[in-house]
Amino acid sequence: MTFQDLIAYKKAFALAMKIFEISKSFPSEEKYSLTDQIRRSSRSVPANIAEAYRKRIFPKHFHSKLTDCDAENSETQVWIEFCYQCKYISYEIYSELIIETDEIGKLLNYMILNPSKFGVNEN
Repeated sequence: MTFQDLIAYKKAFALAMKIFEISKSFPSEEKYSLTDQIRRSSRSVPANIAEAYRKRIFPKHFHSKLTDCDAENSETQVWIEFCYQCKYISYEIYSELIIETDEIGKLLNYMILNPSKFGVNEN
């Protein structure tokens, strides 16, 4: 198994790509604030999942990287809220993205609470 096989990774990567496509239509004045920030935070989630998986032989590092993922996922939710409130995305897209971030958050929490299922030896 590789980190690319993890459901959390697949969903987080797909969300980051969806956000990339959606953010292409944001106003140019948002380039260095909203656009860069939402792309960075959403891409950080799958990147940190990959790091966590590779560091699974060190339980504390695994846990730390996954909590970083959870924080970045929450940050992405905040940027999604800004996108909606600034009227850059519709309510339908907003709802879809929030549902996806919630699902990713649940998968991350499952990984945090069940590290042994991901090859972490806690003994």
